[in-house]
Amino acid sequence: MPSDVLTVTIERSAGAQAAFEVPAYDNQTVLDVVSWVQQNADPTLSYRFACRVGMCGSCAMMVNGVPRWTCRTHISKVLKDGAVHIGPLRNLPVIKDLAVDMDPFFDKWVAAEGVHHGDRTRDDPIAPVDETSAARVNANAGIECINCSVCYAACDTVAGNPEYLGPAALQRAWTLLNDTKDEGRAAILDAVSGRGGCHNCHSMGSCTVYCPNELDPMSAIAGLKRETARSFFRRKS
Repeated sequence: MPSDVLTVTIERSAGAQAAFEVPAYDNQTVLDVVSWVQQNADPTLSYRFACRVGMCGSCAMMVNGVPRWTCRTHISKVLKDGAVHIGPLRNLPVIKDLAVDMDPFFDKWVAAEGVHHGDRTRDDPIAPVDETSAARVNANAGIECINCSVCYAACDTVAGNPEYLGPAALQRAWTLLNDTKDEGRAAILDAVSGRGGCHNCHSMGSCTVYCPNELDPMSAIAGLKRETARSFFRRKS
C-alpha cells in the first residue's frame, strides 16, 4: 500500500459524491472498503452483497469506471495514487447509492426466451445428452453465468440502445439453443433476431473482457447471429 490511509470516493444518490478516508489493511477488498464506510463513517450508505466469495455476484459495482465483483477485487490492484472511485453498475436504474435495480436485466432474459422450454413430464425418460457433441460443448460454455450483470454494465451497446437484450440474456439463449433437452428453438431464434436482438451487437467484446467467470458472451452472440441468418434463409427457400 502507498500509505496507511485510502481516499475513497463513492457515488451517492442524485449524482452526489462523497469522499472518505479509510484505513488500509493487507488483503483488503473493495467490498471491505465499502463496508468500512457504511459501518464507521456513514450508516446511510446503501449497497448490496451476500456471499463475499465470488459465488453470488450481488456485490458488483463500478470501480474506477470498470465493472467488478467487489468481494474478489483487492483494493491494492485498483488504487490510483492511493485513491479509488466506486459507483453503481451502469446501464441499470439506481435504487440508492450503490444499489441498482436488476429488474431490467432479468426482464431481458425473459424477452430472449432464456427459460427452459420442456415438453416432457416426470413420467417420461430423461433426454440423452452427448457431452462430446459440438452443441453440448457450446451449451456448457455459458452455464457458469451467475447473473451478476458485469457484462451488461460493460456493454456500450446497452448504453446506447436500451432495447438491446444484452450479453447475458443472449448467452443464455445460445445455451438453451444448444441444449438437446430444450424444445424452444423456434421461439428462441424469433426472440433474439427481433428488435433489440443479437444483430445489434457491435462485437466490441467488453462483455468477454470483463466477465469475472471468464465466459465468452461475444462468441455466443456470434453463434446466434449465424443461426438466425440460417433460419431466415431456410424460411425464404
